[in-house]
Amino acid sequence: MAAPAAVVAVVLVVLSPAQTVPAQGVQATGGAGTQGHIAADHGYIVALKRGPGVPMAASGAGRALVERYGARVRRVYRTALNGYAVRANAAQAGRLAADPRIASVTRDERVSLRWSRARLPAPPRGRARPPWGLDRIDQPDRRLDGAYTAPRGGGRGTTIYVIDSGVRTSHEDFGGRARSGWDFVDDDPVAEDGNGHGTHVAATAAGARYGVAKEAAIVAVRVLDDRGEGTIAQVLAGMDWVLRHARRPAVVNLSLGSAAATPLPEWDAAVRAGIAAGLVFTVAAGNQDRSAASFSPGRVPGALTVGATDRADRRSGFSNWGPGVDLFAPGDRIVSASDASDTAVRTLSGTSMAAPHVAGAAALYLAGHRFATPAQVGAALTAGASKGRVRGAGPGSPNRLLRVAN
Repeated sequence: MAAPAAVVAVVLVVLSPAQTVPAQGVQATGGAGTQGHIAADHGYIVALKRGPGVPMAASGAGRALVERYGARVRRVYRTALNGYAVRANAAQAGRLAADPRIASVTRDERVSLRWSRARLPAPPRGRARPPWGLDRIDQPDRRLDGAYTAPRGGGRGTTIYVIDSGVRTSHEDFGGRARSGWDFVDDDPVAEDGNGHGTHVAATAAGARYGVAKEAAIVAVRVLDDRGEGTIAQVLAGMDWVLRHARRPAVVNLSLGSAAATPLPEWDAAVRAGIAAGLVFTVAAGNQDRSAASFSPGRVPGALTVGATDRADRRSGFSNWGPGVDLFAPGDRIVSASDASDTAVRTLSGTSMAAPHVAGAAALYLAGHRFATPAQVGAALTAGASKGRVRGAGPGSPNRLLRVAN
């Protein structure tokens, strides 16, 4: 008998209250996350303003600015953010925030994937039919025909950057098209996946059997450890690396997001910087069954924020909704590659699984429109979506279901 596979609803959970130290030095505390109070002890994200009289973070003057208040620099952000990850006590952070050259000082937080398990039979090996999600997106109607016809070219010449738990790049579904970028957990160049989330996401975007864009390249950027945990500082480091190293045309997939309905300004700013640099961002809408407009970074205009549907074209019960969602895509019981071996598969659910369907579709579009801007890619995908198909899309949601035209 085949081993059972877990169905997993995935969301990135902020494990403590988001705390921002305003520029006047008075601490403000935002809403709590859902899993307790496990803050990154005395870690802060510091953003410098941009403009005359304000040093760049990569300069000695920038470093001296934060160190004069007693902060110790842990990471330097050069592109996604003009700023640092630092260690400081609350008093030092308050004095630093009061400096007029500082845009914000925000408490770093630990983040984690939240797993909700159910037991199902493992998908059969050697199956000829594509996963239902692929079958669904290449046709306007719900009646599945057991096939997925990818547009010619399959995303060749594009790169999808997967900022996640790493990727098992040796998995057969990648066919040598996946490579490591950087591991910001172990700080080394091998972004190996010991959790499985990132491998599943990457193969959904661009796997030969399980993926939308079957010839796109994949670059793994690891920001979550084997338990699916990390810090916002690590996520920002991964985004900073992508902005400095991306080979365009490129898509950045973030099947990550805050579970606390409190804006994370530095994270939002990093996504905006990436979009301004010409990178297409696909972001999971979140699994809280709430308005997506309340959560970072999916709340950022210009990012393609993706909700999830099931086989019956219903909005998945966990999926966020509302005007902050740009598209819906299959995200319920999605079969894709596993990190367990080079041939293993697993079944997962979540908006984390919906977002890479759109990442793959964006890569397909970019392969034929290499100089398209993120806004043009977003406009093309939303215009080409199947309209009015999502049942129970949610208040204010645009009723658009991803469609990949042949």
